[in-house]
Amino acid sequence: MFWVKLVSKTEIMSVKGVLLKTLEDLSDEEFKKFKWFLQDPDILVGFQAIPKNQLENADRLDTVDKIIQTFSHQSVEVVKKVLKQVDRNDLVEKLSSTSPGAQDVFPRRQSEACSPTNTLLEALLSLQTSTSPQTTNLSPTTVSAPSKPTALLLNPLVDKAQNTSSKFDNITCKVLIRSGSPALYQLKPKKENIGTLTRMTLGEKNPNKNNKTILLVGETGAGKSTLVNTLVNYAMGVEWEDDVWFQIVEDEKRSQSGTQTSDVIVYQIFGFEDKILPFSLTIIDTPGYGTTDGIEHDASQRLLDLFHSVDGVHEINAVGLVITGSVNRLNDQMRYIFNSVASLFGKNMEKNIVALITHSAGVTAKNVLQVLEAAKFRCAKDEKNQPIHFLFDNSQNECRTENTLKLKIADEISIKGMSQFTDFLNITLPQNLKTTVEVLKSLIGLTDGIKKLQEIIKSIDQKQEEIKQTREALSKHKEEMNKNEKFTEEVDEVYKVKQKVGRERRWWALGLNYGGAVCCTVCEETCHYPCTLALIPEQCEIMNDGRCTVCTGKCPASVHVKEKQCIDCEGECSDESSHVKTRWKYVSKKRKVKKTEQDVKDKYEKNKAESEIKSSLFETLKKDLEGLQKDKDRLLEESFQHVVQLEQIALKVDAVSTQVDLDFLIEKMKEKGETEKKKKLEEIKRLMDKDKGIKGAMRYRFGKLREALPLKKK
Repeated sequence: MFWVKLVSKTEIMSVKGVLLKTLEDLSDEEFKKFKWFLQDPDILVGFQAIPKNQLENADRLDTVDKIIQTFSHQSVEVVKKVLKQVDRNDLVEKLSSTSPGAQDVFPRRQSEACSPTNTLLEALLSLQTSTSPQTTNLSPTTVSAPSKPTALLLNPLVDKAQNTSSKFDNITCKVLIRSGSPALYQLKPKKENIGTLTRMTLGEKNPNKNNKTILLVGETGAGKSTLVNTLVNYAMGVEWEDDVWFQIVEDEKRSQSGTQTSDVIVYQIFGFEDKILPFSLTIIDTPGYGTTDGIEHDASQRLLDLFHSVDGVHEINAVGLVITGSVNRLNDQMRYIFNSVASLFGKNMEKNIVALITHSAGVTAKNVLQVLEAAKFRCAKDEKNQPIHFLFDNSQNECRTENTLKLKIADEISIKGMSQFTDFLNITLPQNLKTTVEVLKSLIGLTDGIKKLQEIIKSIDQKQEEIKQTREALSKHKEEMNKNEKFTEEVDEVYKVKQKVGRERRWWALGLNYGGAVCCTVCEETCHYPCTLALIPEQCEIMNDGRCTVCTGKCPASVHVKEKQCIDCEGECSDESSHVKTRWKYVSKKRKVKKTEQDVKDKYEKNKAESEIKSSLFETLKKDLEGLQKDKDRLLEESFQHVVQLEQIALKVDAVSTQVDLDFLIEKMKEKGETEKKKKLEEIKRLMDKDKGIKGAMRYRFGKLREALPLKKK
């Protein structure tokens, strides 16, 4: 005969209520010790300790829930044991006199009195399978079925008792790629490829929840991808006991053609805010530094697009420099990586940059800290003025068939590192990326400006050579004109041609990527390339009040073109032409032409009609040369201003690229006679020359460039 006592809501929750009242009597310091003892297996002899990550941020109510879920009907005894450790015997006595036992709340048949319930879950389950006696009149305090609150208390316990991976059953976007211990799953988040940017979104965003953004940078092979997976598993609440591991990073193999496969990837992790972290995560993974591909495909433009777009990233909580724990000396490669990373950010980001040390044994990585100090890497510092860093082991997904103890220790190292790192995220104010965007703009503007300067200087040299050859040809022709009226002479002539271009794309512009170039048909110049956001020249960002701000003549937008044209015909193609119309831009080329005195005279008369000051062919050529010189001066000034701005706002102005550009700018300022500006640039360069890091970084960079060049056949 089985009797079940009526379990009212008050009675079912009485154990929880008594324990909660007991913990509320503890001071904050006592409560902190109480949670610490719950994690110590040496204190809880005979009982299972509660993992640290489950209690670290738990308040008193959460702690009671964890105790009941872990120890069930033995919860009161465990609490008494721990209270003795914090010297609160008064609460032990109080708890002994007031707490109801599991036997009182869940009575059993007499025949089962010698077989006590193993868990509170078992006691609750017995209520669901019990039946009321048929021959005994029930008193008002007995019923034949459990009350509703019993089922409410049962649900969370059932989750705990099921197999290790059941708590992740609601995650449907996963594929088992390896069974065993641990079971390895590949997450399949929503994937968006926009230009060179890839966005991976797991879960649905809750606008009422906070979000923390992490930017990961570092050397190729340092473990950035594994760290992304570790961050995701930590946010999901994956524990060692779950015997499962998830990876969100896709394995990619570089194609044989050498095309770029490693881009900026943004991982958005939503829907797990109530597991371990009170916030969702946005993780930005960047291409690794330290390879030829990393030099050829600089991430600066892609990050600028990400930070500058409306729906992009506008603030960052932490920049994680991922560095392996085996680094023990500051070589040229490490100098290059440190310089490249630091040159991306504004000065306001310094206190948000931390070191994430992978492949760690769990002890302070003194060798890595010494390397960071030797490199004078600017990052967040602790009270000892050491770089703030966090330790991780990258082996959580390894099979646990052997070396289980070592793998368990490795897991604890990473859990501790994640806990400390996420605490840092919680207390550190995010930094607006406005300054960083300006740094990236200046870096890109400086690079583009130097390229244009080099093209202008090449054009000037060609124009000077053309003047020289034309003068010599005219002089020689005058001497020979009496001998041969049709005397001709070959000279070099610079001319413009239309060159086919590809269609450049920007990820954030979605379907508005038009591609092509905006060209001035009067100046015969390429004014803006690539032009991805404008359908017609009037819509291009270089137009101001209907006039171009780039071409030599600052011509109206109406004389600019962007549409596809035939690049084979000088004029319009006939209707019968089979030529393909394509996107194009102007490029300068040089050709040999035959000129006679009549040719020179015709050119002279033509230019005289166009301008009163063009009194001769030489004057025309000189004016062209003057125009090129003005363009050179303008670009030189713009490049100088970029360097000055970088010195003012960049976290590290002495980047490898800036060092190379400075040598070029100093030489050109000297040629122009700009003494003060030359001194300013030399002062900046002098500071760079004192930095051994920049020299080592340059050696590494140019070594990689030499490796990338095709070998010359002997």
